[in-house]
Amino acid sequence: MLRLYNSLTRQEEPFAPLRGNTVRMYGCGLTVYARGHIGNFRYFVCLDVLRRALKYQCGYVLQEVVNYTDVDDKTIAGAHKAQMPLKEFTDQWIQAFRDDARQLGIEVPEETPRATDEMNLRAMSDIVLALERNGHTYRSDGSVYFRISTLPEYGKLARISPEGMKAGARVDVDEYSKEDARDFVLWKASKPGEPMWDFGAGPGRPGWHIECSAMALRLLGGAPIDIHAGGIDLIFPHHENEIAQSEGATKQPFSRFWVHVEHLFVEHEKMSKSTGNVYTVPEVMARGHRPSALRYLLLSSHYRKQLNFTWTGMDQAEEALRRLVDFLARLDTVVSEGSHVALQEAVSVARQRFGSAIEDDLNTAAALAAIFDLVREVNAAIDAQQIGKTDVETGRKAIGDFDRVLGIISVRRAEDAKPPMAIEEIERLIEERQAARRRRDFAAADRIRDSLAERGILLEDSPTGTRWKKK
Repeated sequence: MLRLYNSLTRQEEPFAPLRGNTVRMYGCGLTVYARGHIGNFRYFVCLDVLRRALKYQCGYVLQEVVNYTDVDDKTIAGAHKAQMPLKEFTDQWIQAFRDDARQLGIEVPEETPRATDEMNLRAMSDIVLALERNGHTYRSDGSVYFRISTLPEYGKLARISPEGMKAGARVDVDEYSKEDARDFVLWKASKPGEPMWDFGAGPGRPGWHIECSAMALRLLGGAPIDIHAGGIDLIFPHHENEIAQSEGATKQPFSRFWVHVEHLFVEHEKMSKSTGNVYTVPEVMARGHRPSALRYLLLSSHYRKQLNFTWTGMDQAEEALRRLVDFLARLDTVVSEGSHVALQEAVSVARQRFGSAIEDDLNTAAALAAIFDLVREVNAAIDAQQIGKTDVETGRKAIGDFDRVLGIISVRRAEDAKPPMAIEEIERLIEERQAARRRRDFAAADRIRDSLAERGILLEDSPTGTRWKKK
């Protein structure tokens, strides 16, 4: 059984869905005021592994919601600066996120709502009105605020003590300082030039925190949902405030499990625009790396451990992926019939180790170790000619099952199916290189090889000819 670390209880707990075989999971999505960076995508890749583990390892049906925050202080400011309508401004970043997620092999959730969808805005207004009826709010200057003193359990996720909270102190911005527990805005009074709606809570727009509560409750069939996920930086104030307003409105627990992914650092430094180390997926690719290697690196460490992104690490991830792909290609060279007990046992052990690692709070590092141990054993068997076609099929099936959870080999294969240049041109250049070698013009042959390498195509010569593959 899958065990997950629950941030609410601060311990690992066995997980099973509350209602039948369907897991109802909400993951906080991107605030679409800019292109997502690799820190964002560490979380999204880990969330994807959680989804895949629940689906393929545990056999559950998934009902997953990952939203787009397309109205908040940042998106409004960004649209104003770009002199674009809000929807047009956010549309470009939603499309960019979808492109990057597809390249990283992230499965599309069942629901990807926008905060500004009318049904979601109505649900937000309904929560505000329910909180008013339950005595958790007050109005000031046309805005509606949540009074945290009305909820004794406020701070239970972030372990923030309500003692010393300043009565009546409040924040109007969507984000505020860590441990600055104050009343927060639910519905903001409309201001000139800002988007405005009125579905019963008054003319205005939602605060950031109310958006996720409304979308989770509306699309996942009410409280309690099974899992709520996000980056560790969202524990406070965002997730704490989600709990307060959801439980204040419904009088039920909001989410049974809270799963949080740790920070990504770049070359041992915190990502920031001032240091110039905030990289997007296209920027990583522009440095000659492939999305499959980035996905590998992002899941190579346990999701609850801080991960250090380095360019050397990207090279190592690429080499690890090459080992896997070359191993699978080497299996095609096995021509002997039959099977060997030792190989069948090795595959069985690898399956057990992989499954145990994933079920141990998604220990992807241990899962990868199980895969590479199997690769080493099978390669040794091939060297010793102690492997048959039945062993090959058993091993290939195991690797395929592992990859359904990790999703790295499938991304690499999709990349290899789409070379960075036309196949006809690659084959033409290979023929030109062969002609240059036949006339002993080795300098020209080397230039062609180097030119192809710069464009992401590697050539491998053998007695049977030359084959090419992507970097």
